[in-house]
Amino acid sequence: MILTVTLNAALDVTYRVERLHAGGSTRVRSVAERAGGKGVNVSRVLHGLGVDTLVTGLAGGTTGRAVRQELALAGLPDALVTIGRETRRTVAVVDEQAGETSVLLEPGPTVTAGEWHSFTTRFTELLPGAKAVVLSGSLPPGVPVDAYATLLRLARAQRVPAVLDTEGEPLLAALPARPALIKPNADELTATTGLADPLAAIAALRTAGARTVVASLGPEGLLAVTPEGSWRARPPHPVAGNPTGAGDAAVAALAAGLATGAPWQPVLARAVALSAAAVAAPLAGSFDEALYRRLRDQVAVGPFTKP
Repeated sequence: MILTVTLNAALDVTYRVERLHAGGSTRVRSVAERAGGKGVNVSRVLHGLGVDTLVTGLAGGTTGRAVRQELALAGLPDALVTIGRETRRTVAVVDEQAGETSVLLEPGPTVTAGEWHSFTTRFTELLPGAKAVVLSGSLPPGVPVDAYATLLRLARAQRVPAVLDTEGEPLLAALPARPALIKPNADELTATTGLADPLAAIAALRTAGARTVVASLGPEGLLAVTPEGSWRARPPHPVAGNPTGAGDAAVAALAAGLATGAPWQPVLARAVALSAAAVAAPLAGSFDEALYRRLRDQVAVGPFTKP
């Protein structure tokens, strides 16, 4: 089982419009609501791949109950810890003509010290059944900035490898706990390190404690720097669609590889193919299975050395 942690879970609301009129009225063609947050999206993709997964994190209020109900309908078991305040919502507006998506992100509920303690206790109880852990997304107000460092140390104490997908202060505070793998994108690399050169940023993150850094470069694929070597993985062609959730799909493939100890080259090929297949799907957490199967043997993966 792969355990995913979403401390700032959400109810994702997606509006699809023919054309978004900024500053004016726009008619919505369709509305979809479902449980979200980066870790939840990772679990959805893992479930779609036939990999056992369990969702944990924090959920509260009417929105939190809606999140739990939707997870159950999707066949995703959860071990969410109840909190007193209302779970956040996110709103994504998909402009079909422009091929662009605008996203509004609420900050999330304030978590008390007692609720955070309850979560760390539950997390520790769940670890013995996990082959890998995914720690994803932002931290809600009230959760300590070093929350991921705490969870990483608890996982390492039980010899469970962890994938970390966050940015900024929570990422920097987590690095001394030596995550097995972190997965920033190009913007997050720059925002976290202040370095524009991806290779320099990756080197800084590894020096600070990350064992492996797999950086997603959008349509250009992935750049992975590991103790065993460095690789570039590129898709055979660009894929049009909704990029929301593409990074989570890549994390799902990386976590599955970490759980099984698979070689880096096929893991990276699957991560790129799955990310592209997620872009072709309408909602975060889903992917085009036929496209994934077609692309995974076409992704070019090769050793990478700095010019």
